[in-house]
Amino acid sequence: MSHIKKELRGILAAVTTPFNQDGSAIDESALQRQVDRLVKAGIHGIVPTGTTGEFTTLSADEYRRVIELYVKGADGRIPVVAGIGALSTQGAIDLAQHAESVGADAIMLVPPFYDPLDLKTLKSFLSAVAESITIPIVYYNVPGATGIQLTAAELAELGDIDGVDYIKNTSDDAVGLAELLAARTDRIKAFNGWDTLTFFGIASGAEASVWGTAGVVPELAVEFWNALAEEKDLIRARELWKHLWAISDFLESVNYVAGIKAGLELIGEPVGPVRLPIQPLPAEERERFATILRAAGVHLVAP
Repeated sequence: MSHIKKELRGILAAVTTPFNQDGSAIDESALQRQVDRLVKAGIHGIVPTGTTGEFTTLSADEYRRVIELYVKGADGRIPVVAGIGALSTQGAIDLAQHAESVGADAIMLVPPFYDPLDLKTLKSFLSAVAESITIPIVYYNVPGATGIQLTAAELAELGDIDGVDYIKNTSDDAVGLAELLAARTDRIKAFNGWDTLTFFGIASGAEASVWGTAGVVPELAVEFWNALAEEKDLIRARELWKHLWAISDFLESVNYVAGIKAGLELIGEPVGPVRLPIQPLPAEERERFATILRAAGVHLVAP
């Protein structure tokens, strides 16, 4: 199957799945408000139903519905990269085909994550999904969740699979990311996906960053992208990064999704609770986050 080429570039916000007050259903109005707020802020794309989107807690119907709602909500204004994760090849194919059928621009594909795949099996999995759709695949490299540890050379090999054009590199292996960006771009394009490596990744040539932090402080994230990637203003980018690093470092120190949802509540853009078994952010951590956001100049409306 021939594949569509889609340029993905800039800050791609990893977005939440908004729930109603008791977490039992999707809050579709809050989801639309979230999309509109990010578009208005200048975000370059969104990534729903990934880790930040709590995809592991969604029912089969909810999973498909969230993708549909984000595509509809974006309405072609920015690209939508649908997160796809399942424990079987057929399950991933079904979700990927659904994402394409409702208009997603690309998928971000995490491999089955209960029994870690070896490289040969991973390639077979990626090939099967790629052959089932025409939109591009961003391989979600998240060894902390999948147990799949690949070298930069092995990650680059995945780019030889027709349709696998990008990697979201959610790994703290800065050495490996440096190699991907300096020596492997002829085979695959790597996006940064580890929050505290965002400055490093973009400065090293990453053409995009998938970033949950950007959902909380989109204006700051876009200003940072413009300073570093577009205007090449290193001094300004470093000043902005001090605050973005503090926010990113905080989020990496707590449950990530709970932190993002607490941040959205603090700024007056609530998207409901996290779903069990994830717990809400403890009060002391919420206050610590509020202090960091205030220091970054973010206006807070919740105590």
